[in-house]
Amino acid sequence: MPAAASSHWFPKLLLAVYLLEFVVLGISPAERGTWWAENVPIFLIVLALVVLYVRGTRFSNLAYALMSVLIFMHTIGGHYTFEKVPFDWFNQLFGFKRNMYDRVAHFSVGFYAYAIIELTDRYGTIRNRTISYLFPLCVIGTVAMAYELIEWVYAEVAGGDAGAAFLGSQGDIWDAQKDMLADTSGAVFALLLYALFGRNSKSA
Repeated sequence: MPAAASSHWFPKLLLAVYLLEFVVLGISPAERGTWWAENVPIFLIVLALVVLYVRGTRFSNLAYALMSVLIFMHTIGGHYTFEKVPFDWFNQLFGFKRNMYDRVAHFSVGFYAYAIIELTDRYGTIRNRTISYLFPLCVIGTVAMAYELIEWVYAEVAGGDAGAAFLGSQGDIWDAQKDMLADTSGAVFALLLYALFGRNSKSA
């Protein structure tokens, strides 16, 4: 199947999978307040991508695949709460003592850097090559910092188990800093992917 044709059905398939996941995992979550807090921002991201798609701003299949990782993982995390997602196979494989599901999800936040640079390159927004790579990295870093502030405020306001579940620090006093490092590391990974494959990746 030609690349141009596949790009039409692929994001629609991802959307269908997300909607199914959202409905199924919305049934009897571990903590309903946490479920809402974790799912609302993800739903807004999906909505924004749908609106962009309808209005003609479309990304490559690789960009959609990368962006979907966070969407799928975050929806799962909202059902279980991040620290309780069954992820023992990964934790034991690398010898981690804490549940690293949330850290992997934070790493996937950085994948959005791929879509950002793909868009700025398409429209020639940033002509300097160095800055074109630094811009998405800075955007992801800013988003990472902002989300940690949101987690802090929510944990303070909600309090109790709901606040602790949303914060998900698992007793690590450096959790926020490590999460931000994971976000920006994911962005570096995504930008490396773009440097390797982005030139040949075309949107619909």
